[in-house]
Amino acid sequence: MNAEIDISQVTLETERLRLRPWRESDLEDFYEYASVDGVGQMAGWLPHKDLEESEKILQLFIGEKKTFAIEYEGKVIGSLGIERYEEEKLPEFAPLKGRELGFVLSKNFWGRGLMPEAVRRVVRYLFEEAGLEFLVCGHYVENQQSCRVQEKCGFRHYRLVKTKTSYGEEKDCWLSVLCPRGEKAPEEII
Repeated sequence: MNAEIDISQVTLETERLRLRPWRESDLEDFYEYASVDGVGQMAGWLPHKDLEESEKILQLFIGEKKTFAIEYEGKVIGSLGIERYEEEKLPEFAPLKGRELGFVLSKNFWGRGLMPEAVRRVVRYLFEEAGLEFLVCGHYVENQQSCRVQEKCGFRHYRLVKTKTSYGEEKDCWLSVLCPRGEKAPEEII
């Protein structure tokens, strides 16, 4: 089952990053990376066309209280959302509290190990402080960067599913699962 999440008062630190709630003053940084071709498509959305589109999504981030801004050296360079997972695709997880992680990073910062650093910190928070019992993370089959981030953070491929992008394209997506401290996912227990 999807656990309730509210990160509006949560700030997490790593060696290089600060993960914090979004603020209206982050609009320019958000648009800067979200408007770049090749960034959003990796996560199933098209580049933002203008500041107004970014502002609408930024307001959702602020209002929904489930998405961290990833800040590096005072600049927001990405986001990490604690999304609701599709319960009908994973009915065996119904008795457990969980969520799905989704993340995106500015192209200018790819290949530096920043996203695994952010994901590891959020995973630790969700298991140790928020009391979640599992996490799901998906990636399109062709998105090897996201696959590598998930592998580095301990997620294991669990099920291949079909998903629809925000622009209507159907794609194959690996759902990967992570349970705390080596606990087994439901199918592995049987």
